[in-house]
Formats: sequence, C-alpha cells, structure tokens
Amino acid sequence: MKKSIHFIVILLSVLFVSCEEVVDVDLNNTPPKLVIEASINWYKETTGRVQKVKLTTTADYFSNTIPTVSGATVYITNSSNIRFDFIETPNTGEYICNNFVPVINEDYVLTVIEDGETYTATEKLKSVAPISEIIQNNEGGFTGKNIEIKTYFTDPDNESNYYLYKYSYPKEKKINYNADEDIFFQGNKFFSISQNDDLEQGDEIAISHFGISKSYYNYIKILVSIAGGNGGAPFQSPPATVRGNIINTTNAANYPLGYFALSEADTRTYIIQ
Repeated sequence: MKKSIHFIVILLSVLFVSCEEVVDVDLNNTPPKLVIEASINWYKETTGRVQKVKLTTTADYFSNTIPTVSGATVYITNSSNIRFDFIETPNTGEYICNNFVPVINEDYVLTVIEDGETYTATEKLKSVAPISEIIQNNEGGFTGKNIEIKTYFTDPDNESNYYLYKYSYPKEKKINYNADEDIFFQGNKFFSISQNDDLEQGDEIAISHFGISKSYYNYIKILVSIAGGNGGAPFQSPPATVRGNIINTTNAANYPLGYFALSEADTRTYIIQ
C-alpha cells in the first residue's frame, strides 16, 4: 500500500511539472499618446509664481518606465494675453515657470507644441475655502475602533463650489483623493475625512484642499471610480482612456491624456495624537 501511495505522489508531481508552460500573451500595441500633467496650484500664503507642467507618453503595459517628452514649447496666457513660459529642466520632461501670476476667477489658456502638433486648453482659476480646524476621532470607521481625521472649512454662500481633497500618508507612501460638491452643504461648515484605517499615534498626514471647476470635478470623479476610490494621482495618465479638457488643434484624432486645471489650495500637516 505504501508503494502505491508513493507511486501516486510521484505521478502527480510529474503531471504538475509537465503542466508548467510559459504563455506569451500577445497584447495589441498602440502608438504612444502624449500625457500632459498641468495642474497649476496656488497655495494660500504663497506667491504661486513657481509652477510646473510635466510631459510624458503612455507606455506598453509591462513597461517599468514612463517615457518623458523633451524639447516641447509650453506656455500659458491669461485674458490680457500675458504669456508665462515654462522652460524644461534638461531631459526631464518637467517644464518650470518662475513668474506665473495667479488671479482668482481669471481665465487661462495652456498651449503645448510638441512634434509639430499644437495642444490647447482653457480653464478658470478657482478659489478654495480656508481650512479652519482638524479634529481627531479615535472611535471612527465602521468598527468604531479606527482613528479618523476630519478637516473642516466653511463653504461660501450663494455660489456653487467644487473641491478636491488630498490626504497623503508618507509612512505608507499612500495618497487618497476625493472630489466633492457643495450641493448638500452650501454656505455651511463641512469637512473632508481621512480614508485610512491603519492610522497610529505619531503618524504624519499631509492634507490639502483644492478649489476646482465643475468640469474638473466630473473628470476626477471618473478617475477615482476607475482607481477604486483610493489610488494613483489624478494628474498622471489614467488606467483607461479618459478624455480631459486638452485638445489637439492640429489633429483632433490624436488627442492627449491629462487635464489643465488651476486651483487655489490650502494645506496642513497633522500628527496623530
């Protein structure tokens, strides 16, 4: 009987080994698309003069690197046709402006000229309500046992406002984004909330609130739903084709990915007590 069991074990081992086979998946390769990360953020108590636009392209599914785009012409103009040039830090795909002038409710036009094609977008710089206080609740979450952080602000009355909330957890290299509209709390005190169930005493959290346009709010809601509510950065290329507000005026079919957004922002750092 022992010999029979031994033989069966050997036979099964041989069968499992013989079933191991490398399967090559033939994925369709599409031409790379330009990705324009153009989030202009004016943090309260700063001049907002230094801003950045980043250009990359999409890559193959199994690629470990994100190709950067050098040699482009990047600038933003305001309603008075004043031009703010963004100059590339050599070979990085990052284009920096050192003299940008942010003005609330001003209209701005982004222009990117790359590889003989011109990409443009128009957006308004939106204000944000200042953060008023941060409250820690040690009996939060579904179980009532998690540490929960609420960041409060007072929404302006008699106008529609849209918000982007960002919670960064440096210890975990994790970032949560969430978009909100004031339809249910217009003119009242409201809050954003942390979405991390693993907070502990001593953890540091970076919290930012951004004022955003309605169209950018709709764009962010789609990205957050695709990412499962807690992943990635909305200023990078999304895991699916989501059209932003940037158009290719030279060849409409060759549209880019990304979004041109301008926000006033307020930020705080909080250490869990």
